Amino acid sequence: MTLADQTTRIREGEELDANAIDRYLKAHIPGLEGTPRISQFPGGASNLTYLLEYPGRELVLRRPPFGHKAKSAHDMGREFRILNQLNTGFPYCPKAYVHCTDESVIGAEFYVMERVNGIILRADLPKELNFDADQTRALCKSFIDKFVELHNVDYNACGLGDLGKPEGYVQRQIAGWSDRYEKAMTPDAPAWEPVKAWLKEKMPADHHKPGIVHNDYRFDNVILDPHNPMQIIGVLDWEMTTIGDPLMDLGNTLAYWIEAADPAPMQLMRRQPSNAPGMLTRQEFVDYYAERAGIEIKSIDFYYTYGLFRLAGIVQQIYYRYFHGQTQDKRFAQFVQMNKLLEAMSLQVIDKSTL
Repeated sequence: MTLADQTTRIREGEELDANAIDRYLKAHIPGLEGTPRISQFPGGASNLTYLLEYPGRELVLRRPPFGHKAKSAHDMGREFRILNQLNTGFPYCPKAYVHCTDESVIGAEFYVMERVNGIILRADLPKELNFDADQTRALCKSFIDKFVELHNVDYNACGLGDLGKPEGYVQRQIAGWSDRYEKAMTPDAPAWEPVKAWLKEKMPADHHKPGIVHNDYRFDNVILDPHNPMQIIGVLDWEMTTIGDPLMDLGNTLAYWIEAADPAPMQLMRRQPSNAPGMLTRQEFVDYYAERAGIEIKSIDFYYTYGLFRLAGIVQQIYYRYFHGQTQDKRFAQFVQMNKLLEAMSLQVIDKSTL
């Protein structure tokens, strides 16, 4: 059994025209021969990712989801630019080769990048890795080290100074996600009113040192070296990247971080092995991040609650597409239940908070 990330059969309704893609790519990428075999990477609930296997060469294609999309979401050109420019300061971005703006080719914009072969961790650590608790803890710290490294990138030197507006970032995120959530409401979704009110009331000032915000930094978005799984060799999914408050990004990552002591309903939501023996707890994660970043974090409650609310917004946007029949992906049928669980988790944090 290989530990490298594997593709699967393309989901119904998400097929691509291999001949159209082949014609376009051969006109823009030299050296391609034969006809591509296309399969789909199973992860991800937003942009769709496919493997194009040519004889002797593998490429990865990214395109927006089918159906409804938020106005500013799924910007293929922006993600293409980030990959190629950020790589100079953060050498874990796959190289992107071509961005197609002609929607007649496959019905949407797309871009194609190199495939970085490696291990992507899903819900559980593969038994084949045979990690003990000390190795798992070291891997966890390496994961956080890369996060801190990203937040310290000189984005101006990478030519990305215009990628986002750090002034007023915290306020814009709270207002923006509140607006996006309301627009994605369905009759069966919770309103989140007490949480939204608390976030507005407890809003801190922007961080004094803005940085590159990945907005989706999780274990299933990093690639491990198959020959040395303790080493991270790639970071994926840059579609929501901007410049802003790194502590808001930390809150985003903590929202996905289900630890071993969390109750069973939360465990059902887990998508990465953050509960494995040796993995840091959320508080240990925050403490280690603060130590490596050289900052003091007195309370994480606001940022963690924001992360949970933002995650609910993403979940609800996806569920909205399923609710209205714009996607047939059965994975999304229970997303409204995940939304309700995220609200309950947020209310628990607020109830115990000293802010």
